[in-house]
Amino acid sequence: MRKVNSLIACSILAISASAFAADGHEHGHEHDPLHGGVVVEASEMDFELVAKADLISLYVRDHGKAVKMQGASGKLTLIKGTDKNEVQLAPAGEKLEAKGSFDVSAGAKAVAVGTLPGKKPVSVRFALK
Repeated sequence: MRKVNSLIACSILAISASAFAADGHEHGHEHDPLHGGVVVEASEMDFELVAKADLISLYVRDHGKAVKMQGASGKLTLIKGTDKNEVQLAPAGEKLEAKGSFDVSAGAKAVAVGTLPGKKPVSVRFALK
């Protein structure tokens, strides 16, 4: 009888775990891009990078709500082949941004390090499409 109860308990745990895993890490909000960029989740927040040849924008959402960028800072490293370009990101309304000339063609990668007031820096990696 004890083996049967253990087997039933293990089966219930396995089914429960697979049910949670099937949905990934859903927190009741979308992880889709809202600004036409690439979204990555890190530290329970969504980071959306919108990369254009003359403007880089980084939006941050916490459980689907925009995070205020006042007092925030960031650095972005763009990598394309052997070329590396580092730029400082500054608050601009509801995002961090940098203006300049950037190679953001397909295959480029970006690493952003953002710091929000009162929080530890967060590092986020993006693959540009």
